[in-house]
Amino acid sequence: KPGEQKHPQEPSSLQCMHLAVVACGDRLEETLIMLKSAVLFSNRRLCFHIFAEDSLKPEFETKLKEWPSSYTKKFESNIYPITFSVGNAQEWKKLFKPCAAQRLFLPDVDSLLYVDTDVLFLRPIDDIWHLLREFNSTQLAAMAPEHEIPKIGWYSRFARHPYYGTTGVNSGVMLMNLTRIRSTRFKNSLIPGGLTWEEMLYPLYQKYKNYITWGDQDLLNIIFYFNPECLYVFPCQWNYRPDHCMYGSNCRGAEEEGVSILHGNRGVYHDDKQPTFKALYEVIRDFPFEDNLFQSLYYPLQSRFLDTVHTLCGRIPQVFLKQIEKTMKKVYESRVIVYLGANHRY
Repeated sequence: KPGEQKHPQEPSSLQCMHLAVVACGDRLEETLIMLKSAVLFSNRRLCFHIFAEDSLKPEFETKLKEWPSSYTKKFESNIYPITFSVGNAQEWKKLFKPCAAQRLFLPDVDSLLYVDTDVLFLRPIDDIWHLLREFNSTQLAAMAPEHEIPKIGWYSRFARHPYYGTTGVNSGVMLMNLTRIRSTRFKNSLIPGGLTWEEMLYPLYQKYKNYITWGDQDLLNIIFYFNPECLYVFPCQWNYRPDHCMYGSNCRGAEEEGVSILHGNRGVYHDDKQPTFKALYEVIRDFPFEDNLFQSLYYPLQSRFLDTVHTLCGRIPQVFLKQIEKTMKKVYESRVIVYLGANHRY
């Protein structure tokens, strides 16, 4: 209409929340459970970017199509081959876990959340996606500390290369403004004038390859050691690992707010060393999509946790349940409001 102010449309890259994961070897089921947890709790539409070995691609396509339409309409998925744009592909593949270095070479979108396959979302992805708005003008990525206590942290005790801050950062959950990453010249120990992201990766690997233990995570620590102003550090409840409870509870944010994102590294979903983590994984795995969240997710978790109270992580079940309970209450309340609104005329 004449004189009416037009609002710019949201850029297509922002219309959904972009989630990336790299899956090789035997990580198919673990990846699908991670994606399932993302879909269960998210509010906005999701765009999955799945980097997978060729043998896994048809299995991902088949499994994702089997999900109920009420869930498949909440996301779209893109499956890519494992490729490395610079350096020696075989070296990158063997850097740490199979194909993990792919996280250094990500798709051409504006912003993206990268997670390891052994991650579970216990609240909507929307909430961590909102942290992008908190970046200042120089920040282009966000990660959680590798540890909260320097005297028992891995980097502070054993690292033979530069690392970020006092304890290093963990790359299992990494929020990135890729537009900024592509346009930044990074300070480094190679060339005084700075290098772009892709120019820097392979020479940096060549320089430090005899000193790194955790592969691509170590490279990221080296990069942000030289560029600390580029990193936003989010608290430990966004990347909660066994280390946060197996030596006693040492993640204050989780104690206060509950675990937001669970990271079951050390293979704890598949052995009996941390039964609390395994219980969460198996209950989400076995949850029938269309069922009631309280009936088929929350109550089974409560029951399973009773069997883990003899462990250090099992002594604090409320830490694991708080965000799930909060999210489910919101879902329930929104459905009640919709129901009441639809029946208001009666």
